[in-house]
Amino acid sequence: MRLLASPLPSFRAEAPTEEVPLLASPLPPLPMPLERLALVSWVLGRERAAELLCGLEEGAATSASEHLRRLATLPSAQRQAKVSVEFGERPDAAARLRQLMSEAPPLLRAELLRRLPPYHRTLFPSEPRGTPRQDVSPALGTLAERLIREATR
Repeated sequence: MRLLASPLPSFRAEAPTEEVPLLASPLPPLPMPLERLALVSWVLGRERAAELLCGLEEGAATSASEHLRRLATLPSAQRQAKVSVEFGERPDAAARLRQLMSEAPPLLRAELLRRLPPYHRTLFPSEPRGTPRQDVSPALGTLAERLIREATR
């Protein structure tokens, strides 16, 4: 087979010909609730968390420090749960949910499916969608919610 001698077309974008005007003033920072800011400082630098918050304005620094003190008094599991809730799901949540559903017995699988958020139910199109059973114990519902939380966060 013989290669063509013609050059390949260029898909490179051309440089802009006009100058882009500079903004008159810098953009304001995006607002972040102080509790989340305190949580981020705790996660990124426990020992230096208070020092990280000192750069805020006077009132905001005081409020963020209060949030930080409250976080420090929480048990580790509650802090971890707070981080999970505030900063979202695991990137492998779908795979973990599929594994959970494949290992669950039928009654638990039905309860898991019933308690999944709608956007996660789409992962299981072949699962039957029946009406909720009345004979399911509250403990099974609690277990299903806990397993879903652990799989996604």
